[in-house]
Amino acid sequence: MSNCNAKANNAIECSVTECKHHCKDANYCTLNSIKVGTHELNPTMPECTDCQSFMKK
Repeated sequence: MSNCNAKANNAIECSVTECKHHCKDANYCTLNSIKVGTHELNPTMPECTDCQSFMKK
């Protein structure tokens, strides 16, 4: 098992490989929890939401 899989949070799936918290070996986040927000006044679709825990590598 790689170090990343040991830290991967299987409860948070993520495919954003540009994020510092992305598990390199699998599509999971390595954080214990994330913050989700929106950039819209009245979000109506998943595309209106954002992972506010994102950090560029």
